[in-house]
Amino acid sequence: MNAIAPPLLAWFDVHGRHDLPWQHPRTPYRVWLSEIMLQQTQVGTVIGYFQRFTDALPSLADLARADEDSVLALWSGLGYYRRARFLHRAARLCMEHHGGELPRDFDDLAALPGIGRSTAGAILAQAHGLRFPILDGNVKRVLTRHAGIKGHPAQSAVEKQLWSLSEHYTPHQRLADYTQAIMDLGATVCVRRAPRCEVCPLAKACVAHRDGLAAELPTPRPAKKIPTRRTHMLVLRDTAGRILLQRRGTEGVWSGLWSLPEAADDAAASQLASRHADCAGPRALGAFTHVFSHFRLDIQPLLFNARATTRRIADSDDLRWCDPAQLDALGLPAPVRKLLDKIATA
Repeated sequence: MNAIAPPLLAWFDVHGRHDLPWQHPRTPYRVWLSEIMLQQTQVGTVIGYFQRFTDALPSLADLARADEDSVLALWSGLGYYRRARFLHRAARLCMEHHGGELPRDFDDLAALPGIGRSTAGAILAQAHGLRFPILDGNVKRVLTRHAGIKGHPAQSAVEKQLWSLSEHYTPHQRLADYTQAIMDLGATVCVRRAPRCEVCPLAKACVAHRDGLAAELPTPRPAKKIPTRRTHMLVLRDTAGRILLQRRGTEGVWSGLWSLPEAADDAAASQLASRHADCAGPRALGAFTHVFSHFRLDIQPLLFNARATTRRIADSDDLRWCDPAQLDALGLPAPVRKLLDKIATA
């Protein structure tokens, strides 16, 4: 007997989210885009980005035709930029090998960059009503508490058990609604901290609720100290107000995005600036810290103003002078964009 689907769907009909932009219309492309955006990002943040992205690139073919800078510019601020690159690459693969559509075959879909088992299941269930289980972070939390499973969900034995439960509880009807319902429950009721067990439709059969373990499950990942790195960012501005931007490499954080040239310290920054222009300065701007998942980055921006209009470099694939009005068309890391916006309005 399926002990989850009936009460969960009854709850969803009254309390679930029915007006999310990717539900109207619920096409494979829109579902796919929303699922990728929602990886490691909350619904409230995603909605505005989703609408902006689909206004600019309303179809898979539009995404495939777009250049990478345009895609990254639309993604700028969502973080985890590898998701956007995988999305872009997958769209082009669909045009080349799948007739311009996301494949309905599970194995073909899961093999596309950035999709994988759970995302493929969510796309097929929501866009086509096919019976495939999902196991995103919200679903893991619901199932872990419901079954009282101890151990971090990323551990292979725990994850295998959760997939088995997800498969078992996935019903044979209303697949799109069920998939949305269990994600909604995890996002709005069975939340990470202070879960709202008093209004949960699954509370009567929930082991964590019964045994007072809701605050302890899922078992947290063992704490790991996050190291701190430091860098100096060069804000090199010519007399026309343009800023020198440098494209980051293909490895590491912000890979492939346009950013500011960096140096290890003040002396190295001044030496680097002198290679590109005859500069005054530098003037230290307000330092700030940006936190990644695996380290903290302390950033000291340094403003260099060029004394002459003659520039020592020409635009290339990796370096370019950019007018502030052109920044919106480029993929920039969110903290860099915020810094440049602040300088432009100062």
